[in-house]
Amino acid sequence: MVLSADSHQLFHGYHKAGKVTPFKHLETAMPAPALTGPQYLREGLKLVLSPGLRLFVLLPLSINVVLFCGLIYLAVHQFELWVDTFMPTLPHWLSFLSYILWPLFVVLVLLMVFFTFTVVANIISAPFNGFLSEKVEAVVRGVDDSPDFSWAELVAMVPRTLAREARKLGYMLPRMLGLFILSFIPVANIIAAPLWLLFGVWMMAIQYIDYPADNHKLGWNEMLGWLKSKRWQSLSFGGIVYVALLIPVVNLLMMPAAVAGATLFWVRERGADALPVTQARG
Repeated sequence: MVLSADSHQLFHGYHKAGKVTPFKHLETAMPAPALTGPQYLREGLKLVLSPGLRLFVLLPLSINVVLFCGLIYLAVHQFELWVDTFMPTLPHWLSFLSYILWPLFVVLVLLMVFFTFTVVANIISAPFNGFLSEKVEAVVRGVDDSPDFSWAELVAMVPRTLAREARKLGYMLPRMLGLFILSFIPVANIIAAPLWLLFGVWMMAIQYIDYPADNHKLGWNEMLGWLKSKRWQSLSFGGIVYVALLIPVVNLLMMPAAVAGATLFWVRERGADALPVTQARG
């Protein structure tokens, strides 16, 4: 894998006798400097575009594209049948509607794809993200620069990953409801907009940094406590991810890049310190 100078610094390992020794055993003696939020995302993007990890990005994206192509095909087929059935029942002078219905249908489909593609991509990629984070950490720590893909390993992670996603929703929805109510309270609603923004940035940090934390079996409350102990670093990373995910199309690549960047965050910000002693030494 060809890496930039910055990326070489991210690989926490050293070569000895032709073998790579994981850097995690040397962290105390040779602490790696932390990066800024934008740097974590940039290096994460470089990693997911590298040959060894590209498959873990292309697979969920391909599933999403195939799913939407199938849904669009079915929608076009059903709409065509509906038009063929409906138009003959109309008076002749309304036949011009056939030239209006199809453009309206195309616009509607495009709008639905625009607003739902990313949402569905997040749902589909959720099991892949934990898997991707695990493989990125293996690369970053110098354990394996080209991890193998395993369907069995991926499937085994699905129940735990989906349960963790449900826990995130349980954390997010009540707070969103509180902010929604605050938005309608006179005077108090002045602070609603900045609070919405701050909460969105915080949730981006939680959403993506939780993947490496969960891979290490760090409990939900412990993960939140660790993020709060690194509040400004977390908000810096969450802020750049929040902005990147607002860009249509680009956000499809930014999602896996954020997973990789969050994994770098976990390693470089010494996430192992948050683990139980026996687990951190493993």
